[in-house]
Amino acid sequence: MTPTPRADGIGIRPITEAEFGDWLRAVNTGFLRAPAVSEEEREERRRRRFVPGRYLGAFDGGRCVATFRSFDQELTVVGGATVPADAVSGVTVHATHRRRGLLSGMMARDLAAAKERGDVVATLIAAEYPIYGRYGFGPATWTAEWTVDVPRTGLDARWAGPADGGRIDLVDGEEVRKLGPELHDRLRRTQPGAIDRDELWWRLETGAVRFDPSWEQPFFAVYRSASGEVEGLAAYKVDDNWGDAKQPLNTATVNWLTGVTPAAERALWQYLCSIDWVVKVKSGYRAPDDLLPHLLPDPRAARITSLADWLWVRILDVERALEARTYEGEGTLVLEVAGVDGLTGGRYRLDASADGASCTPTTESADVAVGLGDLGALYLGDESAVRLAALGRVREERAGAARKADALLRTSRRPWCPDMF
Repeated sequence: MTPTPRADGIGIRPITEAEFGDWLRAVNTGFLRAPAVSEEEREERRRRRFVPGRYLGAFDGGRCVATFRSFDQELTVVGGATVPADAVSGVTVHATHRRRGLLSGMMARDLAAAKERGDVVATLIAAEYPIYGRYGFGPATWTAEWTVDVPRTGLDARWAGPADGGRIDLVDGEEVRKLGPELHDRLRRTQPGAIDRDELWWRLETGAVRFDPSWEQPFFAVYRSASGEVEGLAAYKVDDNWGDAKQPLNTATVNWLTGVTPAAERALWQYLCSIDWVVKVKSGYRAPDDLLPHLLPDPRAARITSLADWLWVRILDVERALEARTYEGEGTLVLEVAGVDGLTGGRYRLDASADGASCTPTTESADVAVGLGDLGALYLGDESAVRLAALGRVREERAGAARKADALLRTSRRPWCPDMF
């Protein structure tokens, strides 16, 4: 594939395997990490992750000055179906080469290829909020992190196990690799916004593969119901912090916690709050409507210490995207979707119900007009069309149409993506 021609001589093109080390150094530079990459790390990452054509670079005089990576992903939508997604990651532009359209060039190239492959959406997690709206992405899920003040929770300090007949055991990484994939699949089939995890994810999380030489093994706790079924897993670390009077002041930080039943979530959080010497628990990134605070006798013991946008979605195929999900109500909505790059946009009639939907191009008068990024924000049911209308980002062509859109699109529980990529 030839480089995209530019007047300034900077070429945008897929990198070769031989250039992978230079690309990694450019990524580290863009994310303000130490740029040096060991030969061992470079070869391990190349061997396990490099896919020809999915790593893009911008080259100025042979030097990589901007980076972009995408990979195949499955996104769970409302109702439990999954759609093929183009997951975007590793996006950087060196400070010396800003405002030259390098990201726009790489993004246009990647999204056109994704559309050609038949991907329904593109996804990313934005390091900076203002960048991606202009490419048709919108924040479709949010995330929250709680810090739990354990002594204030009101939990019984003598707790010695779940009261429901289940049990919690500490296990090793090998056991997690056996139990985790099936458990995560159970979660993601019911959780809009969740994505798939490949074998490499589990090997990295358990230390079987190490890209980072400073990686430390976490603790792993598994919850089994009274019938012996695995319903929850958690990975966490604990610091070593003691006060002047030899008082324990340790914090347990959750890397991830997966529970497919409320009982599993309750048991795992209560276990984390019962560990000797732990006075604070940091929850890791959770859904904004997570059960955690209300699993405690005193919900005020858990305070939100982080709340931010998380998974951004860009619709590539409006018809397939809207037909893939289910809807809270039943009705018809005509959407005027403003595209941004010629790949997506037009007027569509959505006939929706709890059992599914049909979405087809139409010449009927629109009920609402929405930009592509705001359609992405609405897609998984988290955002409100009424709220966006108040902000001037959704335009009602018929009175009350935004409220009608909310009745169809919004969900009873908020979507959530448990993963960073």
